[in-house]
Amino acid sequence: MRPIAITNARLVDPASGYDGPGGVIVTEGVIADVARGGGLGKLSSDVEVIDAGGALLVPGLVDIRVKTGEPGFEPKETLKSAAQAAAAGGVTTMVLQPDTHPVMDEPAVVDFVLRRARDIELVNVYPAGAATKGCAGERMAEIGLMHEAGCLYVTDADRPIVDSKLLRRVLSYAKSFGVPVAHRPADPWLSTGAAASEGEFAARMGLPSVPAVAERIMLERDLALVELTGAPFIVDQVTTAGALESLRRGLDRGLPVTATTSINHLSFNEIDIGDYRTFCKLDPPLRSEDDRQAVIEAVASGLIQVIVSAHAPAPAEDKRLPYDEAAPGAVGLQTLLPALLAFHHDGQIPLIDLIRTVTVAPATLLGLAAGRIAKGAPADLVLCDLNAPVVIDADKLLSKSKNSPFDGRRLQGKVLRTIVDGRTVYAG
Repeated sequence: MRPIAITNARLVDPASGYDGPGGVIVTEGVIADVARGGGLGKLSSDVEVIDAGGALLVPGLVDIRVKTGEPGFEPKETLKSAAQAAAAGGVTTMVLQPDTHPVMDEPAVVDFVLRRARDIELVNVYPAGAATKGCAGERMAEIGLMHEAGCLYVTDADRPIVDSKLLRRVLSYAKSFGVPVAHRPADPWLSTGAAASEGEFAARMGLPSVPAVAERIMLERDLALVELTGAPFIVDQVTTAGALESLRRGLDRGLPVTATTSINHLSFNEIDIGDYRTFCKLDPPLRSEDDRQAVIEAVASGLIQVIVSAHAPAPAEDKRLPYDEAAPGAVGLQTLLPALLAFHHDGQIPLIDLIRTVTVAPATLLGLAAGRIAKGAPADLVLCDLNAPVVIDADKLLSKSKNSPFDGRRLQGKVLRTIVDGRTVYAG
């Protein structure tokens, strides 16, 4: 590959804490040199020079919670369409959820996904393995073999593991391989069948609802098991103020816990459901404005360390139904970065802290070399016009499904170029 030099950029690298002028040289798929505070010096004639013109240069985004339809549900999303959406959104690494058909609960399925991703040659794709066979919460899956095959963590995706003894076994076994366990904190006895968060809004709309305490109840159980086993644990999408208090106490006790939240729960509240807008039906459901503000503050303080797109494609026929019957979920790979930048433009969270939650923080959590701009690091980079206006048009998103709650929203931040392993995989 021809060497690339990106010059005249605003370089933001949370791993080193740097935010200022700079540039990089990319050779053979890795970052060969980084200039902070100045130019790159004289460049040889064989180098392709990209003048950033002051645009933002950040590490490629690492999204650790992505659903696709492949294998089994290709009309929703294929690996190729998801990878194309990711590249257009500046996501250079994505971790797939295991609730496909067949479920990713054995090495053969993990290997299939990795081979398909290599054939597509767009972005880095890694699978998360199922914690239990079939994500059914009854028998532990082949965690060790899946880890050897390439899965980065284990989870049952949207399904809570109700059996505490089984979750304890999963945590203990996964710990022996150094594999994090991700788990959704939702008491199923309170949350099954819910379409909204319990409160005045859900009551007025006549929607079946779940109380916010369902998240805290399950999280308290999970934290107790983490304390018992000492296993690395990922809280899969914290969305309520009450659960944040439980999380804070657990971290104060030194538990090996990392919490995530979705860009959707940072950006919307239950009122955005409006007149039964099914694009805003999510799992977990959208919460109150008080909960949303608490989650924003938790990101700003570092209590929540990772933000995910929670990309969950659903075709039109699954969304154009009565609200309580519509499928939950939203696509998010292509809207993650501009939606994230809104909190910088509003002055709520510093830019470098926002970028940390989608780069070095998730990369470090899962032991990846990505997520940083440093000599010798993978050349996964995103060039972005920080202030360019963007109006989200769901019909123009590259995902096969168009179920975006951001449809019609005005944001700022346009991806100009996405580079993976030194290759330009998207140019806007």
